[in-house]
Amino acid sequence: MGELLDKLAVPIKKGKSMKTQRLISSRIFTASFIVLAGLFASQAAHGGDSVQLAQAEPPKGKPVTIRGKISGVEGQNLKVTTSSGDVLVRLPQDVRIGGVAAAKLSDITSGSYIGTTAEKQNDGNLKALEVHIFPEEGRGTGEGHRPWDLTPSSTMTNANVEKVEQTSVEKVQGQMLTLKYKGGEAKVFIPPGTPIVKNVPGDRSLLKPGVGVFIPAVRGDDGTITATRIAAGVNGIMPPM
Repeated sequence: MGELLDKLAVPIKKGKSMKTQRLISSRIFTASFIVLAGLFASQAAHGGDSVQLAQAEPPKGKPVTIRGKISGVEGQNLKVTTSSGDVLVRLPQDVRIGGVAAAKLSDITSGSYIGTTAEKQNDGNLKALEVHIFPEEGRGTGEGHRPWDLTPSSTMTNANVEKVEQTSVEKVQGQMLTLKYKGGEAKVFIPPGTPIVKNVPGDRSLLKPGVGVFIPAVRGDDGTITATRIAAGVNGIMPPM
């Protein structure tokens, strides 16, 4: 394109009228626009990486959650054994895969960003069913408090830990976390034995028979279940969320 513009850029001699100069400039601009438009059209037609006309749409359907263990890997599908039986889950090429590894209660400190599945207690506070710790780059993920489907009355709270205190609830020693998120805060009691895990990087190499998985997915009109994300256990961990 540079060579073409060089040819079009005829030097303007002294004495040329302003009208002539404007005409030459206009022709150069028009030619440049045509050349650029042609380049973009050519790249789009040939799948050029620098031009993305559209991104793949996320799968559509009714949200479902798959919890269980992988019993088979069949091409682009996972066979997962759940409490309700075997389920076949389709894996899009670009599906996000993360790992879930063991962690300790002592890993949770003031300033940690966590998610916790919990149930509301008579005193108005929450009692944790599990806690998962986000890495720093995951801070802000899903922030807030909302219903969850682990049990009929469970909730999910993703928030920053403001305070960690030793306490006793109904004669059970544990830790009380004060969580703060945009628009609210919550107190969550963590009794002994509560599963504590952390989110770690992962990829398709984690998807093997026997591995525990947590899979947010959608069920299409034809019944096909398509994963939108996968959390896979590392070293025998069953994702508890």
